[in-house]
Amino acid sequence: MDTKTIGILTSGGDAPGMNAAIRAVTRSAIYNGFKVAGIYRGFEGLISGEIKPFTTESVSNIINRGGTILRTARSAEFTTTEGRRRAYEQMQAHHIDILCVIGGNGSLTGAKIFAEEYGVPCIGLPGTIDNDLDGTDFTIGYDTTLNTIMQCVDKIRDTATSHERIFFVEVMGRDAGFLAQNSAIAAGAEAAIIPEEQTNFDQLEHYVGRGIRKSKNSSIVIVSESPKCGAMHYAKRMQKEYDGYDVRVSILGHLQRGGSPSARDRILASRLGVGAIQAIKEGQRNVMIGVKNNEIVYVPFSRAIQGKKRMDPDLMTVLDELSI
Repeated sequence: MDTKTIGILTSGGDAPGMNAAIRAVTRSAIYNGFKVAGIYRGFEGLISGEIKPFTTESVSNIINRGGTILRTARSAEFTTTEGRRRAYEQMQAHHIDILCVIGGNGSLTGAKIFAEEYGVPCIGLPGTIDNDLDGTDFTIGYDTTLNTIMQCVDKIRDTATSHERIFFVEVMGRDAGFLAQNSAIAAGAEAAIIPEEQTNFDQLEHYVGRGIRKSKNSSIVIVSESPKCGAMHYAKRMQKEYDGYDVRVSILGHLQRGGSPSARDRILASRLGVGAIQAIKEGQRNVMIGVKNNEIVYVPFSRAIQGKKRMDPDLMTVLDELSI
């Protein structure tokens, strides 16, 4: 029987720990008798044939590096029937039997469609700083990003305190508030404005109504990014509706994605990478490898990408009680 080849790609937004995942998949695959092909620039590179054989040396000294050595891209062409056909032809030309996709919601959605159309076994690893994929407690990159935000907010608080200001700090997360909620707790912020609560009540009004500042001379409010209701939106509202406050905005932006991955992300990525090869050996296909209650789990793509991952309401209580 011919040795099967596993193709690895990273897709969508980069996340710290992706390199650790690439390393783990590659070395575990080779250890278990598979060949490995590195696919550059995500699905776009799969379509154009940017594919190279990988050895254990190909992934040496990358576990500590942020970003992804395979590069990443968002592929409009892969969303088309013709684009996916070309991708499948490239897999055949390079004798790739199984596809391992490291990425977030959009990447795993693409893998799901591709698998259904061509019968290609696909295994997903949750690589996204947003932590918004269902079926896994944590995603690769989330912990590092959380620590980056915390460190930034610690520095911003020095200025906020010195000038007696209210700072609205915007963080990433897309439609999920995990980064905002948990970084607010970790950094001792006074409030977190998150997408999950936007339809329940006016979060700014609630925050002010609790007695802004009280005995404090400054405040930090963490806000999840949003085209309509980001940090700038709430800062303008604050200045317009509540006179007398010195308000500033800090949008952390893409610095949240960068940096050397934390120990927790390196360990998570390594476990998930080994788990991916174990899943392949067991004949699993079209599943995301996740971690639930510290155990490796196989999550069908349809569940992983299905929608809102539930937030822990107890954490909002923690934030409310500790921000007085």
